[in-house]
Amino acid sequence: MTGAKVTDGTRPLLVCFSHLRWGFVWQRPQHLISRAARHFDVIFVEEPAGEVAETDYLRLEPVAPGVTVAVPVLAQAQSYAANRAQARLIRALLRGRPSAARVFWYYTLAAVSLSGDLPRNLTVYDNMDELSAFRGASPDLIAQEADLIGQADLVFTGGRSLYEAKRGTHANIHCFPSSVDAEHFRAARLSDRSDPPDQAVIPRPRLGFFGVIDERLDRDLLAAVADLRPDWHFVMIGPVVKIDPASLPQRPNIHWLGPKTYAELPDYLRHWDLGLMPFALNEATRFISPTKTPEFLAAGLRVVSTHIVDVLRDYGEAGLVAVAETPEAVVLSAEALLFQPKDAWLEAVDQRLATHSWDRTWAAMQALMAEAQRRSGALAAPLLHPATTAV
Repeated sequence: MTGAKVTDGTRPLLVCFSHLRWGFVWQRPQHLISRAARHFDVIFVEEPAGEVAETDYLRLEPVAPGVTVAVPVLAQAQSYAANRAQARLIRALLRGRPSAARVFWYYTLAAVSLSGDLPRNLTVYDNMDELSAFRGASPDLIAQEADLIGQADLVFTGGRSLYEAKRGTHANIHCFPSSVDAEHFRAARLSDRSDPPDQAVIPRPRLGFFGVIDERLDRDLLAAVADLRPDWHFVMIGPVVKIDPASLPQRPNIHWLGPKTYAELPDYLRHWDLGLMPFALNEATRFISPTKTPEFLAAGLRVVSTHIVDVLRDYGEAGLVAVAETPEAVVLSAEALLFQPKDAWLEAVDQRLATHSWDRTWAAMQALMAEAQRRSGALAAPLLHPATTAV
C-alpha cells in the first residue's frame, strides 16, 4: 500500500467503487463524490491499473479535499486471482480504520463480489447508466446488479427512463437526473474569454460536441450533416474509447480536438455557435440522460440533439432543446436556431436551471441517506445529518 494516510477517522467514511477513473471526463461520480467529501472522508476505489506489479498493492493518491483515490495494482490479471487480491487489499485498507460509520457507494457492479462481506452501515447504488448495454459489457453484469440491488439500502438512477425501467426492483429507489454546475458553464457567456489556440483557426459557424466519444456517437449522422453543410464546422472534444479512432469520419469541416479538462470547457464553448448531441439510437443510449444537456444550456448555447428520450422529455418538450432524427432534420433545426434571437430562450433556460444544481442533488441524496439510516436504527449516533438548505 503506497501513498499518504487515507483518513484521520474523525468523520464517517464513504467508500466509492467506480468503473470510471477520477481523472477521466468529469461527470456524475466526480460531481457527487466531491460534494460528499464535505461530510465524509472518501476513498474512491478504481478498477485495477493496467500495469503488472511483482506484488499486489493499492496505490493511494489524494486528489481533492477529503478524497483519496485507491487503485489496485496487481501481480496477476486472471479474473479469479485478481478478484481475490482486490478483496484482500480493500479489506486491509479498511482494517486499520477507526470504528466510524461507513457508507459503501457503488457505480461499478464488478465490485460487489469484492466487498459484499465487508461491514458497512449503509449501501447506496447510484445507477447512472445501463452498463449491461454498453460495448464490451460483461455478461455477468445483470446478475451482479440484482445482487447489489438486493444488498442496497438506497438506489438512485441517473434519469427518468432508467428509473422507469428499475423502479420495480427496489422499495427505496429515487430518480436523480443529470444536474449541472451552472456557474462553471455560465462563464462561457462572458465575452472576455479568449478562443483556445487549437480552435481559433477553425472557421465559423461552429457546432460543437464534448464528452466521451464511443459507440454512442452516431458517426454516420455526423458525417452526413458535415457533407450537407460543408461551410459549417464541427468541433469534437473528448477522449475516444471502445471504438477504433480510424472509424471516426474525416472531413475538412470535422475537427477532432481530443480531450480537454473540465476547467477548459467554458473557453471552448464560448466560441461555438450551437451545441450538437449526435447520439446514435441504440441499446447503449436507450436510458441515457446526458449531463452535457444542462451544461450546454448553462453556457448559453442552443442545442440540437437526436431523439434521446430523456432529452426530449426533460428539455425538448419545453422548447429548450431541438430534437431531430435525420441528417436533413438536424440541418433544418440548426439553421433555424442559428438565426433566432436568444433573449427569451435564455430567460427560460435560466428559470429552468435555477432549480438544478449538483449541490441540490447531493443535498437531496444526503437527506435520503439520513432517513434510511434512521429507519434501520443501525447506529446509536447519526451517520450524517440532512442538509438544512439546498443551494
